[in-house]
Amino acid sequence: MMRRIARAPWELLKRTFGWLVLFEARNKVLLAPSALRLRRLEDTETRRLAADLGEPPAALVATVIPTHRRPDALRAAVRSALDQSVTDQVVIVVDDGAGLPELPADPRLFAVSLARNTGTAGVVRNVGIRLTRSRYVAFLDDDNLWEPDHLEQALAALEAPGGPDAVYTALRRVLPDGTDHDVLSVPFDRRRAAREAFLDTNAFVARRNRSLYFSRLRRTPEVLPREDWELVRRYGRRHEVRHLPRPTVRYLVNPASFYTVWDGP
Repeated sequence: MMRRIARAPWELLKRTFGWLVLFEARNKVLLAPSALRLRRLEDTETRRLAADLGEPPAALVATVIPTHRRPDALRAAVRSALDQSVTDQVVIVVDDGAGLPELPADPRLFAVSLARNTGTAGVVRNVGIRLTRSRYVAFLDDDNLWEPDHLEQALAALEAPGGPDAVYTALRRVLPDGTDHDVLSVPFDRRRAAREAFLDTNAFVARRNRSLYFSRLRRTPEVLPREDWELVRRYGRRHEVRHLPRPTVRYLVNPASFYTVWDGP
């Protein structure tokens, strides 16, 4: 009984704000020192790499692929990005300090390496965003793949009259043996997102603006929510986000690690 009484305020807060919102508030307090250090590193690396690149890669869409020690998977991810039916794009691979493998020779592909490992996906993606110039930005992790019409489907919605500022498509989640696990397709709802992590940046294509940056908190695997949840929920505060139910992403699921449990209709 006493334990139930002691937990009552916490349960009330969860019902009022959502547990993911509360956990993120805690993260911002406890992990703030890491964010300050990583912001300085991000600024330094962006200036250094921009000087090396010279003219910023520019196109209608910039695709950012963070990577770290997955050479074969990275090459497959890069190929799925370059094979999009939308050709007005640049693809920037940002290596988190481990070194880059040989990649396809394509004038739309740019690859850079951070001077040291950050272990923070948000910072790696932010460098890719800041090094490019484009109307829209898309994101693809080095162990996932896009269907060839992923960007085409996203841009059709974004460029339509009265279109939203960002879209995310459905994910076809695939097990390590290549078999399908399920399809994750949940309409956008910021209130629901306070309690459920159903958003993933591999499916997210957004208009470039000041809201399009990732959290710089150092999130170990135990830290929830993840940076993709934080980005999309924050972006959706001032900009319209719309879900497209067509699955255009093949997302690798490791059942031994955390992933969203979703029961489809």
